[in-house]
Amino acid sequence: MNTEDRLTELEVKLAFQDDMLDTLNLTVTRQQQQIDLLQQQLRLLYQQMRSHDPGQDQAGPQHEIPPHY
Repeated sequence: MNTEDRLTELEVKLAFQDDMLDTLNLTVTRQQQQIDLLQQQLRLLYQQMRSHDPGQDQAGPQHEIPPHY
């Protein structure tokens, strides 16, 4: 393999690596956007749960005595 062929092969590999890097970067960016959206939705759900019935924390079903007692 001569120097010209090796240089061409390296250029081709570099082009594929650049494309792969762009694809991975786009994937990571999309995933971060999804994570941010899910965290925002989780915060909203938590706030709705807390504001729905604030007294339920102390008198909820987890603190009731089962009927067989």
